[in-house]
Amino acid sequence: RRSSHRAVSSRQSLGSLVVTHPFHPLSGCELEILYVKRRSGALVFVCASGAGRSVTLPQAWTDRGVAAEEYPLAVEGLCAARALVNALVSRGADEDGGGS
Repeated sequence: RRSSHRAVSSRQSLGSLVVTHPFHPLSGCELEILYVKRRSGALVFVCASGAGRSVTLPQAWTDRGVAAEEYPLAVEGLCAARALVNALVSRGADEDGGGS
């Protein structure tokens, strides 16, 4: 005779995470973590996304990753980019015989 009791899963919950990537369709959603693995040396989370489906997310796209800069185009970065563009334009003008 079979018992109506089922064995309790020994698998512990890995918790949940929040999708933080601003352009991901699930941005802001909290998802249950099914398992974690490494892909090309980087940590990725496989999460339940509803209706029996799963989604794989790199750690950087979640609240488990390093916090994104509030202003990714900071003044310092823009100034460095401008200096690079100026140097390239100047170099191109020198190669063309003075730019005229």
